[in-house]
Amino acid sequence: MRVLIVPFPWKTHVFNVVPTAWALRTAGHEVRVAVWPDLLEAVTSAGLTAVEVGPGETPQVRLERDRRQTSQRAAAARGSARQDLGPLFDIRPDRPRLGWEQVRRVVDDLVLPQARRSNDPMTEDLVALARAWRPDLVLWGAKAFAGAVAAEAVGAVHARVLYSVDVYARIRADFLHARARRPPGRRVDGLRDWLEGWAGRYGVPFSETLVEGQFTVAPLPGAFRPDARPDTLPVQFVPYNYNGPAAVPGWLTRTPDVPRVLMTFGDAADEGPARLPLPVGRIREVLEAMAGTGRELVLALPPDARRELGEVPAHTRLVGPVPLEEVLPTCSAVVHHGGTWSFGCALRHGVPQLLIGRAFDAPLKFACLRASGAGEAMTPAEADGPRVRVVLERLLHDPAVRASARRLREEMLALPTPNELVRTLEELVTARRTAPAPR
Repeated sequence: MRVLIVPFPWKTHVFNVVPTAWALRTAGHEVRVAVWPDLLEAVTSAGLTAVEVGPGETPQVRLERDRRQTSQRAAAARGSARQDLGPLFDIRPDRPRLGWEQVRRVVDDLVLPQARRSNDPMTEDLVALARAWRPDLVLWGAKAFAGAVAAEAVGAVHARVLYSVDVYARIRADFLHARARRPPGRRVDGLRDWLEGWAGRYGVPFSETLVEGQFTVAPLPGAFRPDARPDTLPVQFVPYNYNGPAAVPGWLTRTPDVPRVLMTFGDAADEGPARLPLPVGRIREVLEAMAGTGRELVLALPPDARRELGEVPAHTRLVGPVPLEEVLPTCSAVVHHGGTWSFGCALRHGVPQLLIGRAFDAPLKFACLRASGAGEAMTPAEADGPRVRVVLERLLHDPAVRASARRLREEMLALPTPNELVRTLEELVTARRTAPAPR
């Protein structure tokens, strides 16, 4: 069959689909990955076939350029505005539903503007590609709604592919719940209006499948899928080393003499010290707090941050990017920002985690991790040296935490592999297709 993959236009989201794309390829299927021009290399460097859609710069590139060109005062104002939205993403399984004013603010101020910026520029190209190539299956990344529109326009089966906990489905469920309780004349739905406008151009009626897919592919254990629907297809998180060749350094081939702790901040670190969840001074404070504990701390930072950090305590190994799937099996704990790859790799290798982050999915991810018993979390404002040391010592010494981390690893490895997922996708396409897609 022909499979069109439409990642959300952000580099890490492209890397998220690489294992599944290759599983489809090795099963004999034709696969194309539709991305904006400045993401073509990310696809082709993974050995996959890329197709250009949309303009030259992704929202990620424009955002980073704007950050560099904007004054510190304006940037701080933007950060405050974003932080104001933070409590609205506190969508833990045990909290009450968001009310109308709350959930509408999240949708109107964040979800819908981001969806427009990321999808409007590529939707026409994507539909034209789908009409010309006629895929049987479209896999679209969470928030890449243009993929759903293109699939419906040509009658292809389609699925939403998650990269993290399913924040957007929880927001949508709260929105629809609150909207149904509004007076009939006041049940506005900006996301539906926007998607309905695009779908209507191609003769497609609106349905919730344009928002949530005909089914959902979810790469995390059940503890992180509190709202999983019956049509959810779980799959193992399989790491893809997007930092380039996964060369294993010599120090990593030797068993550590003392418990090893990894501290890494993923792509955020690549954007410079200012983008780290913890300022360099706070990182230095953590290192000093860990001195004398008999632990080896591996700190992965890019060159600029390493230079700013300067000399480190004797117990610290300061390195550049490292292949997480190689270093984590040697670690007794990991401190990270909650990014997809750090989080997924830690779960896969059964390593207790301390998450220090501020991403929009942090509240739900933090709550699920705490409930699983396999780790702890804190905001950057809470993460001073003494507090980080206390939490790390608990993760390293508490047998219940380590047992929970091992249990999550076992659950992860019991999920279908990408190769097994492909067989399920083949069956679903066959069952849902009433006739072959015209060529």
